[in-house]
Amino acid sequence: MTSRAVPYHCPFCGDEDLWPHEAETGSSHGAWECRSCLRAFTLSMIKQLPRPALGTATSGGTR
Repeated sequence: MTSRAVPYHCPFCGDEDLWPHEAETGSSHGAWECRSCLRAFTLSMIKQLPRPALGTATSGGTR
């Protein structure tokens, strides 16, 4: 597992022409730029979700 999250497509236009973004000031950690729609965005991890216990129902099922 790497320490850098790599997006597969732009969250705005869906294109795959993504490059690491180097900010003029401040930290650029997790920053990416889409050269198709000319937008820059960041990725950050909120937390890691726990695995559900075996044999328990998961949310999103039928009612």
